[in-house]
Amino acid sequence: MDRRSSIRHTMTEPPGAGDTADLPPVPHPTARRSALPWHRPKSIEDDSTAAEAVQAIIRHPSYREADRDVDFLNGNDTRGVRLQLDYLKAELLLQAHGVAHTIVVFGGTRVAEPQAARRDLDACIAAQAASPDDPILQRRLAIARRVLANSRYYDIARALGALVGAASPCARGGCIMVMTGGGPGIMEAANRGAHDVGCGSIGLNIALPHEQYPNPYVSPELCFSFHYFAVRKLHFLLRARALVVFPGGYGTMDELFEVLNLVQTRKIAPLPVVLVGQAYWRQVFDPDFLVEEGMIDLEDRELFWFAETADEIWNGILRWYERAGGPLLQTDNQGEGA
Repeated sequence: MDRRSSIRHTMTEPPGAGDTADLPPVPHPTARRSALPWHRPKSIEDDSTAAEAVQAIIRHPSYREADRDVDFLNGNDTRGVRLQLDYLKAELLLQAHGVAHTIVVFGGTRVAEPQAARRDLDACIAAQAASPDDPILQRRLAIARRVLANSRYYDIARALGALVGAASPCARGGCIMVMTGGGPGIMEAANRGAHDVGCGSIGLNIALPHEQYPNPYVSPELCFSFHYFAVRKLHFLLRARALVVFPGGYGTMDELFEVLNLVQTRKIAPLPVVLVGQAYWRQVFDPDFLVEEGMIDLEDRELFWFAETADEIWNGILRWYERAGGPLLQTDNQGEGA
């Protein structure tokens, strides 16, 4: 056998049992038997100022790893990175939990549950009785009466949350869940309704200058705190199959009119928009007047409808999808599936 044949034979021949004795030991994944030069700081025997200098370097902000340097991450130049992270964390978790569709519920944080509204009214009545001529107490009492009257919306939102929760496994292409802003009032009621029937729900909180708390009925694994309103709004609409808007204030109207504008311009595909409480919304804005003034078209007036009960809301959404040719639920009987 010539030399080249011998080399080829050695390379292709399986090693024998005795060959393992020639292998070096497998290195430890992290530890070393002998230290590398940079494993210890410069000796003070060579330079008495070395230890202090090294500590000054380590403590300096420039030495922090970028992903652990909060001051760096909060700078103006890293806003793009923060926007990405604000979006990505919630997106990955929603994907991981199989959330394909959401029914987004907006409404006032000041809409109290009936028993809480009654307690507040009783307290106002007592205070006003003690000072019957106090104009501030008179106004507070009048508002408390309206809050109690509006507390019926809490019950409606809670009932709607239960309907959506019960239908969660029936959605096409993945589960359907209630999504709210995660706060009190109407948002709490909708999350609570889903919780009542043992279904999870989603809450999208926003970081604000003052302390706030999520309502206790949001699923812990699906409650997120956003830094940017824009990213939060994006997540409200990414999986939205309907927008249900209860009476509320500036925040509620902001979300409503933004969605109507996005649908009007077809920046997003049309979806059901339901305004709960026609009497309330008729006083908040007059779409018919906007049509008559030429500010919107008649078809823009048709981008939403009014409802008064949870059943009206939910059945209206299901009928909308039937008319659109893509039923929201898999069951043949949409009403029973709800």
